Amino acid sequence: MAEEQQSVASKNIVVIEEAGACKKKVCVEIPEEVIKDATDEQYDSLRKDAVVPGFRKGRAPRQLLEKRFGKETTEQVKLKLLADASDSAIKDNDLNVLRDPDIDFEKIELPANGPLKFDFEVEVRPEFDLPQLEGIEVKKTKLEVADEQINREIEQLQKWSGVWTLRQGQEVELDDQIIADVILKIDGMEEEEKLDNIEIYVRQNGFVGAIPVEKLDELLVGAKAGETRQTSVKVPKTYFREEYRGKKVDVQITIKDIKWLKPAALNEDLLKRFGAEDENELREKMRDTLQSRLETQQRTEMTEQIYKYMLDNVKFDLPVDIVADQATMLLQRQYSSLTSRGLGREQIEEQMEQLRAGSEQQAKEQLKTFFIMDKIAEKLDIDVSEEELNGHIAQLAIQRGQRPERMREEMVRDGSLSQFRLQARENKCIAKLLESAKITEIEPEKKTKKPPKPKKTAKKATTAEKKRPTKHKTTAKKKTDE
Repeated sequence: MAEEQQSVASKNIVVIEEAGACKKKVCVEIPEEVIKDATDEQYDSLRKDAVVPGFRKGRAPRQLLEKRFGKETTEQVKLKLLADASDSAIKDNDLNVLRDPDIDFEKIELPANGPLKFDFEVEVRPEFDLPQLEGIEVKKTKLEVADEQINREIEQLQKWSGVWTLRQGQEVELDDQIIADVILKIDGMEEEEKLDNIEIYVRQNGFVGAIPVEKLDELLVGAKAGETRQTSVKVPKTYFREEYRGKKVDVQITIKDIKWLKPAALNEDLLKRFGAEDENELREKMRDTLQSRLETQQRTEMTEQIYKYMLDNVKFDLPVDIVADQATMLLQRQYSSLTSRGLGREQIEEQMEQLRAGSEQQAKEQLKTFFIMDKIAEKLDIDVSEEELNGHIAQLAIQRGQRPERMREEMVRDGSLSQFRLQARENKCIAKLLESAKITEIEPEKKTKKPPKPKKTAKKATTAEKKRPTKHKTTAKKKTDE
């Protein structure tokens, strides 16, 4: 049967044309005799099972079958011919397609006479040559955990465990949190948007509600409770919230409360929270954590150098549609990741705005890296066995406190197993390339301490300073020490 199908397919006339970056236009002509043979075969098959009054099974005349089942049979013949012809055209011409062609079968009609002609476009894998894979120059940063790093890590733990504390009668400072009533007048919208008791974090580039505000610190630092500050901003055209893109927004902020993050004391309660008996044990835990983090960072830096070498030395175009799809998928994945980490709306929107700006370039680099690493795996004959794959799944399951069998079932169910296998194969490729790389060990960069930012003088409030109310309702999520 396979040979018969091949001989029929070989009668088709197929012409391949260039249709852009990594795109081919496939023009197919199915001869009239092939259509006739397929139609005869379909009616022969139909005759065996068709129930026609006045005739035994298999005895109904063709003319009667055509009258009763002609439209349905013609459609079946057409669909089969198109499917077989498109598949054969791709296979016989060794087209390494990235996804199935999008053919609108309904718009193609089976002619009463003559050949059936149709065409379609496919996206194919890019063609390129690999650079030299041995002796890639890679810099390896020496691992060094200094006491200063441990101190910073402990300070960070204290901040994470801290509470937002009211600044009584004081001015706003950088990194404070304010509770404010906000009025947003958005260009093109009749009604003002009013937001009561919202949290605003005082940063260089922050958010007021869902509106990104550059130099927010300059607007708010130095202000006191009861004051109102105003500014106008132009929302970027690339902003991920469509309703605000490219619009001018007048922002009015009336400060109600000012809070600063008071770090938790390094006491017995805090030590217990992090599983330490005393400060020395906590420092050792932090040292181990930092050591592990530095090893991961070292490996990541070396991997990134391999990727950069490949991207710098391999040039090819990518299909526009696939880049766009990849960029969209990246943003969706990053949004889900930020949401799952429990970040607040302001933090998510701030990061999404930055991610959106670079999503297309990131998508291109990821796709190019995938194609390059795929070709490297093929050249070096690298694959991941079932035993290796199960080993990687077991390691991940242990980290997440799950049974390996259950984790594998989840991966099969959500479709992530194939991606996990590809990542494991890519890691093997990187390890192989590093084996033959020319590695130079370098000292870690010394981070210079930035001088403290000078305190900014208070700007004149846009409305008269009001008496501060004795109590305010706020939506602050963290515990407040009053």
